[in-house]
Amino acid sequence: MAFSADELRVLRRALAHALKTTSPSTPLGALGPEWSQDIQEYLRLAEAVDEAVREGGRLRAFLLADLARYRDALPGSATGYLAQLKEALAVGHVPGPDDLAALRSLPRSGGKAECERRSALLRHCEQLAEHSVRTRLRALPGGRSATRGGREPEPEREPKPERKPEPAPAPRPKGPQRDRPIPTPGEVFPPRRKPAPPPESRTA
Repeated sequence: MAFSADELRVLRRALAHALKTTSPSTPLGALGPEWSQDIQEYLRLAEAVDEAVREGGRLRAFLLADLARYRDALPGSATGYLAQLKEALAVGHVPGPDDLAALRSLPRSGGKAECERRSALLRHCEQLAEHSVRTRLRALPGGRSATRGGREPEPEREPKPERKPEPAPAPRPKGPQRDRPIPTPGEVFPPRRKPAPPPESRTA
């Protein structure tokens, strides 16, 4: 049975949590034979997990050193470099800018199957690198994970302008309203016209 690096870390935390359930000042003999045996098994398993983690770190460092040597010898070491890169990815290596640049620089003249294999490996490495960058950005202070559980923050809404109360209409004067203005005396009593003079009689 094999564990990945993430699974080993989870198992190590679970063992540490199980060991913390017992007070360190309590002697093992006071807990009973069954519980004491369980604690001893937890300790042995924790030591084995720690050793596996250390061994995995040594193996990873060895693979990365070989990968760097093959990468420096490109393009003549393309076959060995691709094999070392796959082994490094299997143990949790995240491809960096050097690996992506090396994959993009490899020639695509080795046949259709080989070209498709290299293109697929390049896409896979690009996805791993992008996911790693996003994870680091979320872990930064003020990142997406720090606000609303990793969800996109809502855009700030502009405050609505306060509505001013409309001025009250001016009070109207009391009394009956007149549609027409009051006539002037000149309109009521127009001036009299002077009578026209009689026509002059003509003499024969």
